[in-house]
Amino acid sequence: MADTKNVKEVAVEVKTAAAEKVEKAVKETKTAAKKTAAKAKTAADKGAAKAKATAKKTATKAKATAEKTAAKAKTAAKKVAEDKQAVFVEYAGKQVAAKDVLEAVKADFKANNKGTVRTVQVYIKPEDNAAYYVVNGKVEGKVDL
Repeated sequence: MADTKNVKEVAVEVKTAAAEKVEKAVKETKTAAKKTAAKAKTAADKGAAKAKATAKKTATKAKATAEKTAAKAKTAAKKVAEDKQAVFVEYAGKQVAAKDVLEAVKADFKANNKGTVRTVQVYIKPEDNAAYYVVNGKVEGKVDL
């Protein structure tokens, strides 16, 4: 019977030791799983941040491209509209485009004055072969046609 008791005691000891080892393995597995989950979360966060930065860059570039394209289209439309509009003054066998007179007025103003042209009023007087102007409501001048 002594042998039987020893076998039972040994079995209990083996069972206890096995249970302790299983419990230790479970704790180690849980700890490893937590570490792995934390690493995965960190990697996912980095990936998300990188994706967000890339998306932001792409959106910024797309917006800039769209703005440039819109500006070019607006300029092209304005040019087409200007090309279709023309005013001419005819007198004494001559013909002068109003656009050319306006450009001459602006050039004359810039040559003789400082500042920018904000408003322009042009009075074409064919009998004098001249265009009289008032720039910014103050500066008066004359250009020959």
